[in-house]
Amino acid sequence: MKVLHIGEYVNGGVATYIKTLLEGLAEKNVDNYLLLSQYKSGKTWNIENGKIFYYPYKRSISGLFRAGKIAQKYIEKINPDIIHVHSSWAGVFVRIPYLWKKKRPKIIYTPHGWSFIMEIPKLKKYIYAVVERILTNITDRIITISQYEYNQGIKYGIDKNKMIMTYNGVSEANRNRAMPDLNVDLMKINLLFVGRIDKAKGLDIFLNYYREFDFKNIHLYVAGESVLEDCSLINSHNVTYLGWIDYEDIDSYYNLCDAVIVPSRWDGFGLSAIEAMRNCKAVIASNRAALPELILNQKNGYIFDLNDSLSLKNILEKLDKHSLSILGMNGYKRYKALFTSKIFCENTLKVYEEL
Repeated sequence: MKVLHIGEYVNGGVATYIKTLLEGLAEKNVDNYLLLSQYKSGKTWNIENGKIFYYPYKRSISGLFRAGKIAQKYIEKINPDIIHVHSSWAGVFVRIPYLWKKKRPKIIYTPHGWSFIMEIPKLKKYIYAVVERILTNITDRIITISQYEYNQGIKYGIDKNKMIMTYNGVSEANRNRAMPDLNVDLMKINLLFVGRIDKAKGLDIFLNYYREFDFKNIHLYVAGESVLEDCSLINSHNVTYLGWIDYEDIDSYYNLCDAVIVPSRWDGFGLSAIEAMRNCKAVIASNRAALPELILNQKNGYIFDLNDSLSLKNILEKLDKHSLSILGMNGYKRYKALFTSKIFCENTLKVYEEL
């Protein structure tokens, strides 16, 4: 079975999703190919270089049309049995030509967070939903990565018979990497944020609250960089910006911290939450989107109201290392039951085989 994965800006959580699939499906004799934008996509992948292709692209209407033409050339060249397209913009330029083309491969679409769940005007939500409904007609299966995303699809009129919910999964933690050279103060509560520094991820909200409360016993480490450049940051002696961390090294950073913060405004899933869980770390997450599915309040972490700074303040001022350790162990058990790469890849393979 030959599968071509196509994405736009593939970094952060989407990159982890695809890498996990590439590794797990290769063991199942799936022949994987990859087509990504040159701009703002990762360059290190776990398949042969001859099966990885990049196209010139920046997000714009003209860029969509150019990307669509290039994608069609690669599709004809590779001749896949299945196209697995990732995220909204790639979902548009890959699928639109098949509105008038009769012959096509099977198409699977994973939104990684519907465009209409963003905090945008109602008119834009309506337009995005209409586009998604039209493109569903030439899509064989839509894989939603959380029950929240599945429910939002139904709410906005996506055909439920085309959708299937499959949670993301990640491999066991890499325990063999050297510890990073960071001067971590073990007397403080050390929090870690991992992901894109963009509006969707809500880091700016957390930083504003963090500055307002001025917790001197908490230090924040930020692993990630901006992709869409729509989020402003603050400088503080209690915040350390690490930039992008190689996926192979990220577990060593999780191990240095006491808990992980996931303050998303909107998110189809929240991959850093389950990466934290596989490393036995408690998660402090917003009450948005799919996060309350992953984090059970006071079981494997804490849920706070993103619109209420006091709800976060009450959590942060009561943090202690012993309680966080217990929550982290509970999180690992939850990871093993629901979010391993084996479960994720087997469920995805079933979708491929059905098509």
